[in-house]
Amino acid sequence: MSFAIAFLAMLLERMVGYPRQLLDAIGHPVMWMGKLITILEERGNHPELPEQRRRQNGYAMIGLALAATLLISLIIIAITRSAPFGWIFEIFFASTLIAQKELGRAVKAVAEGLRSSLDEGREAVSHIVGRDPDDLDEDGVARGAVESLAENASDGVVAPIFYLMLFGLPGIALYKMINTADSMVGHKNERFKDFGYASAKLDDWANFVPARITAFFFTVAAKFKEGFDAKAAWRSVQRDAKWHKSPNAGWPEAAMGGALGVKLGGPRDYDGETVELAYMGEGKEHVDADDIDRAVALYWFALTLILGTLLVLAAFFN
Repeated sequence: MSFAIAFLAMLLERMVGYPRQLLDAIGHPVMWMGKLITILEERGNHPELPEQRRRQNGYAMIGLALAATLLISLIIIAITRSAPFGWIFEIFFASTLIAQKELGRAVKAVAEGLRSSLDEGREAVSHIVGRDPDDLDEDGVARGAVESLAENASDGVVAPIFYLMLFGLPGIALYKMINTADSMVGHKNERFKDFGYASAKLDDWANFVPARITAFFFTVAAKFKEGFDAKAAWRSVQRDAKWHKSPNAGWPEAAMGGALGVKLGGPRDYDGETVELAYMGEGKEHVDADDIDRAVALYWFALTLILGTLLVLAAFFN
């Protein structure tokens, strides 16, 4: 168990994030993963191939991508652990695969944009949601920001830390490759429904436990932070999470909606098509910039509780 590494990596990323100078100079590890996935997808997902062959190629793609990720992470481990203070480099590499600082900043920017104008809110939310922002009103922009915060708290923060804690640098790297592949090819449209099948299923399995951990910490945070409703959060999870189209995303979304006293989810447009989705949470149906701010506050408090939990585990078990 890498409790100390997980604690220090989470703390480092929370304080510093991913340096802009480094991003401009060499990009980001997730960008490198995306490039590999793009290369493999272009070679294995030709439209003229039979559906079964495209599905087989999708299995091969994610297998190759994970094998490459594991090999690189093991090489990094071998180099860092043979060097003086190599654990510092391991912490740095792991911190690059956690997204708590950037997620909080991106969601906060939506609230700030909405307070300036609807167009600025739409522009800000376009960076964190998949739906068409041009058709969103103020409620749709705010709702999308809060939903994205809840779901990505699990995918972008809790799950990476969970696999880092369990399996070290290889664990967090493999998870990020699975999650990146799902975000790129794990769609149910004509192009990806077969090729992305394996990536989507792996992502569902990988996020099963982290999504529920995220809902738990949102609920605990609501219990101890004034202005939130822990009972409604847990009630919403038990009642609503199972109705979400995703087997995992409904857990943090329902907990967040219940804690805030708002209804998340509901109908929305994707590529001009209205999709009927279940509501997550309870309370008012209109979401605004103030609700985004409250969601961000709950998010940071929940992450502080996770950080404290890792510190306690590191103290007793490392």
